[in-house]
Amino acid sequence: MENISTWYQKNGDRLRLVFVVISGACLFVSLLLGWTGNASLAARCDPAWAAIVLCGVPIVLGAIVGLVRDYDITADVLVALALIGSLILKEFFAAGEVAFIMQVGSILEDFTSERAKKGISRLIKLSPQKANLYEGGLVRIVDAAQVRQGDIIQVLAGEAVPVDGKIIRGCTSVDQSAMTGESVPAEKNAGDLVMSGTINQSGVILIEAMKSAEDSSLQRMIRLAESADAQKARIVRKANVWAAWLVVISLATAIIAGIVIGRASGDAWLGFERAVTVLVVFCPCAFVLATPTAISAGIGNASRHGVLIQSGEALERMAGASVAVFDKTGTLTKGKPVVVKVESLSDVESAEIVRIAASGESESTHPFARAIVDYNKNGLYEIENHTTAAGSGISFDIGEKHYFVGKVSGGTEGSSLVGVHEGEKLLGIIHIQDAVKEGARGMMADLKSLGIRSAMLTGDNENVARIVAETLGVDDFVAGCSPEDKMRFIKKQESEGHKVAMFGDGVNDSLALRSAFAGIAMGGIGSDVAIESADAVIVHDNLDAVPYLFRIARKTQRRITLNLCISMLLNFAAVFLAVTGVLNTVWGALFHNCGSVLVVISAFLLLFSEG
Repeated sequence: MENISTWYQKNGDRLRLVFVVISGACLFVSLLLGWTGNASLAARCDPAWAAIVLCGVPIVLGAIVGLVRDYDITADVLVALALIGSLILKEFFAAGEVAFIMQVGSILEDFTSERAKKGISRLIKLSPQKANLYEGGLVRIVDAAQVRQGDIIQVLAGEAVPVDGKIIRGCTSVDQSAMTGESVPAEKNAGDLVMSGTINQSGVILIEAMKSAEDSSLQRMIRLAESADAQKARIVRKANVWAAWLVVISLATAIIAGIVIGRASGDAWLGFERAVTVLVVFCPCAFVLATPTAISAGIGNASRHGVLIQSGEALERMAGASVAVFDKTGTLTKGKPVVVKVESLSDVESAEIVRIAASGESESTHPFARAIVDYNKNGLYEIENHTTAAGSGISFDIGEKHYFVGKVSGGTEGSSLVGVHEGEKLLGIIHIQDAVKEGARGMMADLKSLGIRSAMLTGDNENVARIVAETLGVDDFVAGCSPEDKMRFIKKQESEGHKVAMFGDGVNDSLALRSAFAGIAMGGIGSDVAIESADAVIVHDNLDAVPYLFRIARKTQRRITLNLCISMLLNFAAVFLAVTGVLNTVWGALFHNCGSVLVVISAFLLLFSEG
């Protein structure tokens, strides 16, 4: 018995599809028999019974279990009553049709949900199963799950990186498109971080695992993705409550219609027929399907765009947000210093000033030094007599000339200044700052077009914050923020009636993410705490995903409303036609259940929306 149960759990969906196909074929034959005048043959052995048994029995059993065990009045109760009533009337085709189309709607719903998870399943498929553990100059293959922090892993060309790590030997280009959406491979050298699930395209590299395999960024994304269906949106719960009320209302309507029509016509059987027809058409199946299918499609659409939404409730909150609050560093800016301008104060060209500075800084690991080296495009000079003056800069010789590179006071434009001296002469100044991300200004403009006000919170000083805010067109900003200050700002906004969506990427953003109406973590390799605190994660750093997220959330809510309206209109129209006798039991079933299929298709189309 246990083996049978296990087999059914494994093959239940496939078996249900087979039952639906068989039922559909049998219903078609039943319909043909009726049209060709073989009603007597159909009455003796109506093929519609196959649909009643294969599709209807599970619905009736589900209704009984829901009532007896869970004390839950669901749509299945009404469907079961409609089935039983149709059987009493010997409307076998109608009974089979109700059961068949209900199962078709259920399969469509499941298909929509599974399609929604395909973007998530791609992440799971990225997860490497094996890793090349490098120990004492030897390599042995182990399960990726066995890799621990500090282990050295060899990654060959063409292999996936098994864990988040830092390159300690070798250089390569890494295809990060699956995790970050970047179309161009990223160049990686010793000291650079690599993300699990990305592909090493060229060369052999050794990486030091920064985390164990189960704590890698890819596995965190998978865990978040798998929780997408763990909660239901409040609107889903409301729909279920309304559906329960509709069951009660439909039962009352059917009873009243049956009694009134039976007495008015003097034909109790006619009253019973009309009552059963009302039950068939008033079933809130489309109403119940309208919301979860749209939410599944909305979450699935987002996953295809690199946005993982934790739950339907989270999607609902994002749709209602009116203020977008951003952490600055790492969210709106790149989070690392870059050269933004080179100012020559002598007859030496800017490119030459950078080349001189980069030659001296080439062996340094200081962030400003790396920014200068990365900016240089003209090769390096051979240097001599390199010395470091703690806290002030470096000095070195190129040929017979002596140079000094060090910080210069000032920086009125929000930049840190690095001066390049030849002897006592100042050749020029290199401006370094945490540059804004590409697309940040366009994102702010898109938010304004959506009617969403923006704010920026940062721990940086007032001058730096103002420069960034003015550059991006942010509506409001607060500088010098601690994590508690960010949380207090959000609570103040919400006390004034605003619903805040908070975007952040660091540990210091976790309080704000948790306290906001909706919290969104930026970047797949961001802080564990930030990701765990968020309602959604934007896996890549493409800021275009921010306005997209609001658009798809709002579109999902509109689609839910549309689907609910369609289902209600169809229900009430069908009830009117049933009471007046325009629809009999068979046509009532077709009219109503086509509405169920219609709202599921409407939700399914949301998967292909571009937001």
